Amino acid sequence: MALAQDTAMGTNHGPKPEDREAPEVLIRLLELADVQLNGSRPWDIQVRDPALYDRVLRQGSLGFGEAYMDNAWDSERLDETLYKLLSARLNTIKGFGKLRFLGAFLRNFLFNPQSRKRAFQVGEHHYDIGNDVYAAMLDPTMSYSCGYWKDAADLEQAQLAKLRLICDKLELESGERLLDIGCGWGGLARFAAQNYGVEVTGITVSKEQQRFAQTRCVGLPVSIELMDYRDLRGRFDKVVSVGMFEHVGPKNYPAYFATIGRVMVADGLFLLHTIGDYDHPRAPNPWIDKYIFPNGHVPSLQEVSKAIEHDFVLEDWHNFGQDYDATLMAWWKNFDLAWPRFADRYDERFYRMFKFYLNACAGYFRSRQGQLWQLVLSKYGRREIYRSIR
Repeated sequence: MALAQDTAMGTNHGPKPEDREAPEVLIRLLELADVQLNGSRPWDIQVRDPALYDRVLRQGSLGFGEAYMDNAWDSERLDETLYKLLSARLNTIKGFGKLRFLGAFLRNFLFNPQSRKRAFQVGEHHYDIGNDVYAAMLDPTMSYSCGYWKDAADLEQAQLAKLRLICDKLELESGERLLDIGCGWGGLARFAAQNYGVEVTGITVSKEQQRFAQTRCVGLPVSIELMDYRDLRGRFDKVVSVGMFEHVGPKNYPAYFATIGRVMVADGLFLLHTIGDYDHPRAPNPWIDKYIFPNGHVPSLQEVSKAIEHDFVLEDWHNFGQDYDATLMAWWKNFDLAWPRFADRYDERFYRMFKFYLNACAGYFRSRQGQLWQLVLSKYGRREIYRSIR
């Protein structure tokens, strides 16, 4: 009874929660990445709530990301913090790291998270949050994929260069029919129709993207359909897919490439623009899966090559993944500057979620764990010589 009374009166002299020291195992792990808790360097983690420690030890990267959303920790240079953690490959350490991803790996091995039934979930969860948010964050072309920064000075130039690079790699000619699988807000469809004289059919699983793309392509030979790729019909001279393959999943790769082979003419070309991972196999990051891209899967080189080897000829494989770092940091700058316009509609947790998302992805590509691949594929038997360009 005395102890209860002392506690109620505030006379218990036990350690306060805010005085709790970090577990030694966590300190040692962070040392591998040259990151300190409450250190003085811009990339050091500033702990605001010691509950962070248990959340990380119990839930790994999911708890780490959620703790950031809940303001349990911060960093002056979040992108550098996450870059250092990813560069140290803490998620590959035997024992501690492996257990965090076992559940997610088994889920993807035993089930099909990208089934036809689930195909529209990512559109509803991520792409439909509001076109105005994306319009503020992206460049005027509304390109939500890696720009090509070879000769670009800003985000818009990088995205226009990427669109031009895609069209030139596809050898688009006036009058051809182009299929855009995962057309987003119609930026590529509009660009190709205006500058190359092609007829474009774009498909998306996002109602908001469809509505936006249809509006911006009025008067052009462009059709935007709300459709799963497995329902495609018709014949196309060229096929392109930009930033959509990450939502397909390994169990569906045979159906995906079979669909392309079915709708593309014998001498056509297919350009696949996708994020890739340096390692195999890798389960989805649980935080990204829960808050940003549900049911997603970043393919490995082995997964892609195995999926295409019997039915397609690889004409070109181009990696410019380091350009995604610059793209993501430009998106973050735009989002941060525009935030006061949206603060009355979205709460602080949403802001911190998007900040963590964009900076974590920048760190992913900066560390070289993330790649950006453009593959040009043709059907077996195509006789025309293909000349790669950059």
